[in-house]
Amino acid sequence: MFLIKKPSTQQEWEDYYDLRFTVLREPWGQPKGSEVLKDEDQADHAMVVDLASDKIVGVARMQTNTPAQTQVRCVAVSPEVQGKGVGKMLMKYLEDIAQQRGIKEIVLDARENAVKFYQSIGYDIFEDSYLLFGEIQHWKMRKIFDKE
Repeated sequence: MFLIKKPSTQQEWEDYYDLRFTVLREPWGQPKGSEVLKDEDQADHAMVVDLASDKIVGVARMQTNTPAQTQVRCVAVSPEVQGKGVGKMLMKYLEDIAQQRGIKEIVLDARENAVKFYQSIGYDIFEDSYLLFGEIQHWKMRKIFDKE
C-alpha cells in the first residue's frame, strides 16, 4: 500500500533527493547535488511512501510558471514499483493542487521513455524539447484543464 504526502522531516528530504539522484542523475554519471534545483523552496513537492517497507518510492515537484500554468519536473519512480500506479498517484496529487489554485495548464518535459505514460493520463506532445546529457530526448507535453 502506498501513501502520498509532502516531505517534511530532514530524513524525508534526504531520501526524496536521494531517489531523484538515483533515478534521474546517477545513471548518466551526473554528480551528487545535481538533483537539487535552485528554486526548490518555491515548488510543491510530493513523495510516495511504500508503507510495507517505509521507503520513498516516488517523487515529483511542481512549480508555478504563470498564474494559469504550472510545470511538473523531476518525476522519479523506483524501478521496482514502476507500473504499479506510483507515477499516476504523483501526477494526480499535483494536478489536484493545480486545479485547486485555478491553474488551467500543466506543462512538462518528458523523457522519451515516459511519453506513453503521460499520454495515458491525458497529456499531449506540443513540441520537441531538449536533449539531456547529449542522449536523452525530451518532449514538451501539456494537459489543459477547463477549456471554457
